[in-house]
Amino acid sequence: MNFGVLRVLNDDTVKGGMGFGTHLHRDMEIISIPLEGDLKHGDSMGNEGIIRKGEIQVMSAGTGIMHSEMNGNQGETVKFLQIWVLPRQKGVKPRYDQINIEKDKKINDFQQILSPNPDDAGVWIHQDAWFNMANFTAGNSKTYKLNKEGNGVYVFVIKGKAKIGDQVLDQRDGYGIYDTSEFDLEALEDSQILLMEVPMQLP
Repeated sequence: MNFGVLRVLNDDTVKGGMGFGTHLHRDMEIISIPLEGDLKHGDSMGNEGIIRKGEIQVMSAGTGIMHSEMNGNQGETVKFLQIWVLPRQKGVKPRYDQINIEKDKKINDFQQILSPNPDDAGVWIHQDAWFNMANFTAGNSKTYKLNKEGNGVYVFVIKGKAKIGDQVLDQRDGYGIYDTSEFDLEALEDSQILLMEVPMQLP
């Protein structure tokens, strides 16, 4: 995909014991959000572990990192989102982080899970991007205000049904919004929605 610096939004399903073997990334901010099951991670920096539903993982590939992602269980399917964002600068030192976002879950409000700021809520990346998770019950709405001029927001409905203006979004629908400073998001059903605010101008 090509929505500003948002390059990839993969909605992956991996069968038990399967996955993505060791491969190389450079100069990319890579975010993984498990939706179901356990995702086993390993990389060339020595990080190994399991990422579970309710957590978010980020890697700054920078000068280069080898990593793998496998289903952590033989008998269960794992589902996860993997998102690639171009960084504002190339050649940064590779880094890895993983946190629990379930403990700070909000209902009928936006929960920030990613930003450019190491001291802010959620994980951080080398880009002026803000990700929010919206867990809305049916009939609730809220205005999203963009953090930076020149940014746009790609809205992805993980589950449920939502509406932005006259646009109705079903489960797994995506919708890009730009050239605005705010918009209203309404849940037509109980919904989980990911909002990815990113610069529209390439670095």
